[in-house]
Amino acid sequence: MPLPLSALPGELLALLESLPEPRILVDPDYRILSANAAYRHTFGNPRDILGRTCYEVSHHYDKPCDQCGESCPRQTAMKTRQASRVLHLHHTPRGQEYVDVELVPIHDAGGKLTYFVETMRFLQDSGRQPGALGMVGHSPRFTRMLDLINRVAPAMTPVLLLGESGTGKELAAQAVHDLSPRHEKPFVPVDCSGMTESLFESELFGYEKGAFTGAGQRKTGLVEAAAGGTLFLDELGDIPLHLQVKLLRLLESGTYRRVGGVEILRADFRLVAATHRDLTAMVEAGEFRRDLYYRLATFPIHLPPLRERREDLPLLVEHLLARLAPDRPLQLDSASQKRLLDYAFPGNIRELRNLLERAMLMSDGDMLSLDADLEQCCASARPAPTTIVSLDQAERRYVRQALDQLGGDRKELARRLEISERTLYRKLAADGQADTVA
Repeated sequence: MPLPLSALPGELLALLESLPEPRILVDPDYRILSANAAYRHTFGNPRDILGRTCYEVSHHYDKPCDQCGESCPRQTAMKTRQASRVLHLHHTPRGQEYVDVELVPIHDAGGKLTYFVETMRFLQDSGRQPGALGMVGHSPRFTRMLDLINRVAPAMTPVLLLGESGTGKELAAQAVHDLSPRHEKPFVPVDCSGMTESLFESELFGYEKGAFTGAGQRKTGLVEAAAGGTLFLDELGDIPLHLQVKLLRLLESGTYRRVGGVEILRADFRLVAATHRDLTAMVEAGEFRRDLYYRLATFPIHLPPLRERREDLPLLVEHLLARLAPDRPLQLDSASQKRLLDYAFPGNIRELRNLLERAMLMSDGDMLSLDADLEQCCASARPAPTTIVSLDQAERRYVRQALDQLGGDRKELARRLEISERTLYRKLAADGQADTVA
């Protein structure tokens, strides 16, 4: 049974009551002892939660969340005796919501742990669902990625998004913007693939009237259009080497000139960049400037491929079907749902969306089947028979495939192979492919 309010320290309850965010007081046995005014304002009368465990209320678990595959800030807080934060998907009276949970341990004068104060900060505005940021999921890999986005969003730190094509890098960039203090200002995406030098400068910096043939009036560049907001450079790894110095100069000086102009203009944007390429390998191969890489890679975030977050498939299917046909109660039959779990999804979420859209168009009812489409996809993805090769060749082939599977993340692959990054690079360079990471 919970302690009566009269047995709790009055000063602690008064402090809890005065704090602006929803907060609860929890004992060492996970039981909720009290909830403050902000919590009551957000969730209504908290009488039903008092005396219950925090993991039961927040997650509907029958045991602590760290025993159910989730990270628990309690363990870190107990070990370090300091505050600990983690991002969780909580059940609330408004539905499931992403919550930034901060846990502060309270010790008595003798150093004994007596309470935890749990603070809850919601990623979305009141009433918005987990998909409001355009991203849905609850798997550990997805939640970890979203936690990193949530932590870096309030800062001006550049963000580098890494991952395979189709993993949702632009959605992640938009989430960084939406969760930042700049969310009311423009979010300006720039596709860097295939840009020539003249196009790169005129698109990014704009130009003055008469700067070149056809420049009949001044054009505002994307850097200027992003003033006060976020500039998103997509497919950063495709920028040719000779153009990278122009981007570096912009980032280092914070200034630029329009093409054909003499006035020095000051840039004011938060930078988010993304690529499916392995930039560290490109740096080693001399295809990407080392100084630009270290200017951009302050806070890298890896977006997991769909095959590494299969538990998110039912939620993603539901979310995508609702977006594809908001006026139809579409569902996927059970056989198709099972087959999805066995498919590798080389095209990731983009491929899943295409499969669902095709099934929707081919169906006359609201129950969809993917059998024919998945059979065709699996057949096309199945490797052709190969001849026997040497162990060295087999190892290089395996390393290359594993690197592609991890979206070009050499550091993560080296960790999983239990070798150094230097050794991994030698293996990649052995067949002359170290500079062609996809």
